[in-house]
Amino acid sequence: MSRYRSTSVHLLGGCNASSDHFVGVCNSNGQVFDTKSPSTVHLGLYVCDASLIPCSIGVNPCLTIATASEHVSRGLVQDVIDTYVGLEGKCFVDEKDDKKPGSIRSWKVEGRSSCDVRFKEVMRGHIGGMPCVAHLNLKMNAKTSKDFDKNSSIVGKSHPLLRGIVGGYLEFNAVEKDKLHIIDGEVDLCEVDIRTPYAQFMHYRLLLAASSGSRYILEGKKVMNPFLLGLYGWKESTTLLVTFKKVKKNNPSEEMVDLEGELHISTIALLRSLISMEGNNKMKFMWLLLRSLFRTYILQKPRGNYMGFAPLELSNRPYPCSTLHEIKTEDGFVIGCRQWKIKNSDSWRLEGEKNPYPVLLINGHSTESYWLPTEPTDLVRTLLDKGHETWLLQPRLHPLNSSNSFTIEDIGRFDIPAAIDKILKLNEKSIKIHVVAHCVGGLAIHIAIMGGHVSATRIASLSCTNSSMFFKLTTWSTFKMWLPLIPITMMILGKNTILPILKTTKANSNQKLLKSVARFIPRYERCPCDECEVFSGIFGNTFWHDNITQTLHQWMNKKSLPCLPMAAFPHLRKICNQGFIVDNKGNNSYLIHPERMALPTLYISGGRTLLVTPKTSLLGTKYMKLHHPSFRHERVVVEGFGHSDLLIGEESCRKVFPHMISHMGLAEKEENLEENGEKKKCFNGDDGFEDGKWVLGGWVSPSFIVWLFLFLLALLVMVK
Repeated sequence: MSRYRSTSVHLLGGCNASSDHFVGVCNSNGQVFDTKSPSTVHLGLYVCDASLIPCSIGVNPCLTIATASEHVSRGLVQDVIDTYVGLEGKCFVDEKDDKKPGSIRSWKVEGRSSCDVRFKEVMRGHIGGMPCVAHLNLKMNAKTSKDFDKNSSIVGKSHPLLRGIVGGYLEFNAVEKDKLHIIDGEVDLCEVDIRTPYAQFMHYRLLLAASSGSRYILEGKKVMNPFLLGLYGWKESTTLLVTFKKVKKNNPSEEMVDLEGELHISTIALLRSLISMEGNNKMKFMWLLLRSLFRTYILQKPRGNYMGFAPLELSNRPYPCSTLHEIKTEDGFVIGCRQWKIKNSDSWRLEGEKNPYPVLLINGHSTESYWLPTEPTDLVRTLLDKGHETWLLQPRLHPLNSSNSFTIEDIGRFDIPAAIDKILKLNEKSIKIHVVAHCVGGLAIHIAIMGGHVSATRIASLSCTNSSMFFKLTTWSTFKMWLPLIPITMMILGKNTILPILKTTKANSNQKLLKSVARFIPRYERCPCDECEVFSGIFGNTFWHDNITQTLHQWMNKKSLPCLPMAAFPHLRKICNQGFIVDNKGNNSYLIHPERMALPTLYISGGRTLLVTPKTSLLGTKYMKLHHPSFRHERVVVEGFGHSDLLIGEESCRKVFPHMISHMGLAEKEENLEENGEKKKCFNGDDGFEDGKWVLGGWVSPSFIVWLFLFLLALLVMVK
């Protein structure tokens, strides 16, 4: 063949790849043949450059060399894994090596120690809807770097026997056909976050390597909360909530992987793990683990204290200036409405372009969800950045304007109309208002519109979080509402229905009794903050503590909520028991008027349900699409969020607020199109029928109608 070879200016050959040692130096995987034993190769010796290519290929060999190197590297990774993992079932990284995922690390096999405890776990489940099996080899009391969760606020360290390293592999054929071997894994079976000191986490962090050269990170937690003395203890301790991500490389075209799912360990697999346990300290390990679970579920003692913040920290975060307007309602009650104006709003807009409509924010029951001085990206700041003049309603439900006698119906009948009239008075009469409402505020705005107290023509769009004209609660919350707790509470309070929340505020004997009872009512998450315990005892957990910052939690409980007006609780109980908005007497006076809700809506629910279930937004969206298909009606379920943390969460600005901003922008855009004479689009699908009458344009294209008309015209001419 030499006479057919073309010349090349590139250096090729020298360690030719071949099928045997007689005609080459390496095999097809780049392994060097052993001349003393021709049937074997030198362990760990590879050739992966241009010397593998025996002759010139006739074109620039750059890509060929790269392809050959990639092929050899795949075999190299698999051989290393098979060699070293096969010896002890565990590979780990030298502590002096670089800890960054994707870096080249040195491998060594760890020897056995008489102080450690070793056992195996097999967990099965689905990640991203795809089956996955994890075969884990755990070695407790092993030295770990403990640096895989730098962003988490960890309270101290657990006992060394409850921390260790993890080996083994994953079978995840949907991502990689071969096994994903664990090259670096750590586990802590008693981790505690300072934001949730009553809860215990079993935290796994695994760095996985595939024979293809790709690397992945699997991070999972078993979350154990002391609810009803461990009612869900078995499920929580055997369910691993995981995230599965591919380690990023410098290749922008590479497809990334970011999945979530659950892995479970069965009863039989758990028994096998106990049987497989080895080590001199296995009895001590079992004692420490059971003691930590007993403290979490039975004793319910917090680990660590909730850290506060310096008072000057708030003043170091300047908030946009606002004006508080006092408004007298139709029934003579004085409410507040805070206004944030846009500075130089016209300077960044094109000539003739309209300013965005103002936004009215309506809070839930007493707590502040929009105006958060500790957060740099709360909803008020976000709306101001988008050019919206922002108004925050402080109704008679607000702690600063609290009343001893009112209902949710009063807020919808008097407070909201008065606030909207004030906004329109200070702006052009022709403008409309975007409304954003949360929880009880959402119930009140629906009462205002469907009760005829506010015209839908004044509302540009409506966005509600965990609220709609329907109000569906979780099973536990429904059970609490069914019990006569609220009537007993109102009887204990007497005429003064305002409950002081702050620990430093004076309270009478009845109020102290009620607060003491509230502390003992079961709730899913406990908190060492006394004010938070009282509030969550009354309402239930309104947010997941790991979703909000420590400074916000401290501000909410020490600054934002001095008292809790409870006069509206009887009306709220009637709404909860009915599952939809009713009047103060429990009559269905609002759902019978769907014609009054002619406006675009957005209903947002938290996917990690705490109080109000996503069924609330589902029923609300279906109701609106049924009665007003010509308007835009959207529904969003945000995973990982509960109730009020949809608005006060650390990630709300990234995962929740964009939906609201987009909805407002689309509503204004559609209104501008309508003003220009363009027909409004039907968002509920067009099935060819409208008001029970057949519509030709519903199923026949315009071009077909034109051709049909021309054909009939030609036929008529021919007949004549």
